[in-house]
Amino acid sequence: MRRTLAIFLFLLSGIAAADAPVFDVHVHLREGETSLRAYQADIETAGVELLGLGVMWFGGPNQALQGELAKVRAGNDSVIALAAKFPQVLPIATVHPYDGSAALGELARVAAAGVKVLKIHAHTQRFDVADPRVETLVRKAGELGVIMLMDNANILPGDSEKLFNLVARVPGTKFILAHIGGMNFRFWNMLALVRTADGFAMDNLNFDLSGTVLMAADSPLEAEFVWTLRNVGIDHVLLGSDYPQMGLGRTVDALERLDLTDAEKAKIRSGNARRLFGR
Repeated sequence: MRRTLAIFLFLLSGIAAADAPVFDVHVHLREGETSLRAYQADIETAGVELLGLGVMWFGGPNQALQGELAKVRAGNDSVIALAAKFPQVLPIATVHPYDGSAALGELARVAAAGVKVLKIHAHTQRFDVADPRVETLVRKAGELGVIMLMDNANILPGDSEKLFNLVARVPGTKFILAHIGGMNFRFWNMLALVRTADGFAMDNLNFDLSGTVLMAADSPLEAEFVWTLRNVGIDHVLLGSDYPQMGLGRTVDALERLDLTDAEKAKIRSGNARRLFGR
């Protein structure tokens, strides 16, 4: 009888974990409310309960390039307005680090408007992560309490190494690295050793799983991917879809197939995001 009850409770906990709400930290809505409604329809079809979503106005062919100051400001205002209308929306702004003082000014402006996350993308915005202007922007974000979301699909050799150096140089700024290194996710296992050094905790570093989790689930690399998540720290892992390129339903399904505990999955689904964003 006890064994039967234990099995029942175990199965029940699994169902509860799978039905738990999700915070999607990586969403591109290029047409504002119209795109939001398409996103909502998509997750309703997938049967996912949404707690919140981090929304960007740029991405794909719609980029924030150097010198496009008016376009950047208008785009940032659009996600701020969307968040004011829809409480689930966490607005994610952007600037171009090569715009110097203008970028710093726009960062300060959106921070004052309540923006908690700034996204920059080295390849699509065409800048070098190792450029001093990037570090200047990142330091200012930390001073303003703004989290930096940066691409880490490891498109070119050395991408992860440059990001590691940036995070280490600016411990006062919190980071989310999207895609956890792509298929180079193995690199981040070094954090398990790095954190043994005195004064080198790198607790300011977080990752989202967007895209990479789809490749890892049910693959020959799945066990190594799970090992990586535990080495970087489950408390530092967030769920992201990278919609519309990839849907939230597929992402949640891939997460559920990983050999993680229910408690670990719950943190990744929404617990870590709620703590990080104070929601």
